[in-house]
Amino acid sequence: MPVAPGTDRRAITERCVTTPGRSAPETPERAFFGRRKGKRLREGQEQRLAELLPRLRVVLPEPGGRLDPAALFAEPKSAHWLEIGFGGGEHLAHQARTHPEIGFIGAEPFVNGVVKLLRAVDEGGLANIRVRDEDVTALLAALPDASLSRVYLLYPDPWPKRRQRKRRFVSDESLAEIARVLKPGGLFRFASDIDDYAGWTLVRAARCPGLAWTARSAADWREPYPDWPGTRYEAKAIAAGRRPTYLEFVRT
Repeated sequence: MPVAPGTDRRAITERCVTTPGRSAPETPERAFFGRRKGKRLREGQEQRLAELLPRLRVVLPEPGGRLDPAALFAEPKSAHWLEIGFGGGEHLAHQARTHPEIGFIGAEPFVNGVVKLLRAVDEGGLANIRVRDEDVTALLAALPDASLSRVYLLYPDPWPKRRQRKRRFVSDESLAEIARVLKPGGLFRFASDIDDYAGWTLVRAARCPGLAWTARSAADWREPYPDWPGTRYEAKAIAAGRRPTYLEFVRT
């Protein structure tokens, strides 16, 4: 990945903590880690889960088949974007409201997060969102090459302990899959308030042939994206004194 003029990559990599050498290959088969469900759902949430989710759910083809994003939407879309682990759906819903011409796929296995997004879809009349309520790995594998224009991974679980790092979503294999499904010129955006995870991601993106970091100055990773609405998690991180990092990579 070429070094952008004026970008002090050594500074951010050192700030983000250099990733120790791998003792074993990162495996392409990724198990799901984390909770599926939190506190008990209210009646209205249960109803949306039972009635609305089946209409929005992304059903994958048989093993070996390909999922055409365009086929998920009744009306043609100018592009298709994916958000991996959308949490409570604030960012995904904001983007869907702002860009009705885009088809959005959100992947989130946490049921309580899914129902929050379903409320936004229901109350906002958002017809351009589809939901994968399982781990995203199988979805990525089913997508055709160069089928997406943008992929988001925002504040993923950092799994901070050394023995847990193999659980992190970002790996050589997951970045290769993201690069594969992105169109040339498509964007992968990653945000985290954990410096070590930002550094971890930069190291792996640097050795991914299909991705190039777009930063030209420090402001490019310290300031939010131009269309960034903010999230509740981000607000909590800033209140706790943690400075978020916003990385953007382009599909070359």
